[in-house]
Amino acid sequence: MMKKVFRDRAMSMWLLGLIHLLSLLHCSLFTFAILDPLDFLALQSIKKALDDLPGSNYLSSWDFTSDPCNFAGVYCDGDKVIALNLGDPRAGAPGLTGRLDPAIGKLSALAEFTVVPGRIFGALPSTFSQLKNLRFLAVSRNFISGDIPATLGELRGLQTLDLSYNQFTGSIPWSIGSMPALSNVILCHNRLSGSVPLFVSKTLTRLDLKHNDLSGAFSPTSLPPSLQYLSLSWNRFSGPVDRLLTRLNRLNYLDLSLNRFTGKIPNSVFSFPITNLQLQRNLFSGLVEPADQVTITTVDLSYNRLSGQISPKLSTVHNLYLNSNRFTGQVPGSFVDRLLDANIQTLYLQHNFLTGIEINPAAEIPPSSSLCLQYNCLVPPIQTACPLRDGNQKTRPTSQCMKWKG
Repeated sequence: MMKKVFRDRAMSMWLLGLIHLLSLLHCSLFTFAILDPLDFLALQSIKKALDDLPGSNYLSSWDFTSDPCNFAGVYCDGDKVIALNLGDPRAGAPGLTGRLDPAIGKLSALAEFTVVPGRIFGALPSTFSQLKNLRFLAVSRNFISGDIPATLGELRGLQTLDLSYNQFTGSIPWSIGSMPALSNVILCHNRLSGSVPLFVSKTLTRLDLKHNDLSGAFSPTSLPPSLQYLSLSWNRFSGPVDRLLTRLNRLNYLDLSLNRFTGKIPNSVFSFPITNLQLQRNLFSGLVEPADQVTITTVDLSYNRLSGQISPKLSTVHNLYLNSNRFTGQVPGSFVDRLLDANIQTLYLQHNFLTGIEINPAAEIPPSSSLCLQYNCLVPPIQTACPLRDGNQKTRPTSQCMKWKG
């Protein structure tokens, strides 16, 4: 009798244990059933290839005994991952280290992929080309190296490509230029070389290629007229850009500085809706002739080969850098008037061939304004502080001034 009681109790406990186990399995299966198995496995591979930098606890939330759609930076629609933001978005927080695993390409519904600044290294996986729904790709401010995969050109719906502040080398694949939906291309601060592809997107508004080693010339149709932001500074581009810039009349930011561009600066750029015009340290030549009074706040044309007289229509610019060119003749009186009224903050005219300026030697330059006239074909009638890099010589040698007289 006692044996039967013990046997029944044991059976009951075994049944209760089985029920509890099945309940746990059911809950576990229910938890993971909301995410596609391929996406689940891909997230596991992505985590294994990464580590938190000291001070970051981003990956600690990736506990695969819970719902991955609740992980930090993971966003789902139904059973698919549609956005993946790797890292801690808090300002100043450390990022991640490690590599980007090729399993990212298994997230078939992914539309957005970003990585916060950190120390992720290695190559950008070519499997990104499998993400046919990708619209936004940003992995800036890390240590990703190697070539930009040409297969990215297969992402026909990609709108933003931001690979800035990394260590990419090689050329910009021509397939990138053929992507029809691009609106933002940000590849600045890398080690890219070669020429720039022809961009066909009619919606491209931002192109930032500064601080690379790119070279070559631009044809008048190299860039679409939809551009609003263009930065090409700190490269080795060459050739004329007058016909190209004439087409880009929607620009609200333009920086072509520190290149080898040649030819004339088109008059139309002075009427663009921009606040800063940066064309310094190139090989531009010829006259500077704005059609109307210039409303741009800062115009930097320094260190070029520009010549002729200075146009009075530039006197409305608050910060004007014309130094280290070949300008000749008198400084227009409108510059003096606006300078003394503190409407000009910076007027750099040094290292030209100017022959005169009508300003009273007793005039006081407002404390908020700077004027530099040294090393022209005139004795500066007023002593003002100039940048130290421009030396101590106040006037050009007469032999040089005779050559440029007129």
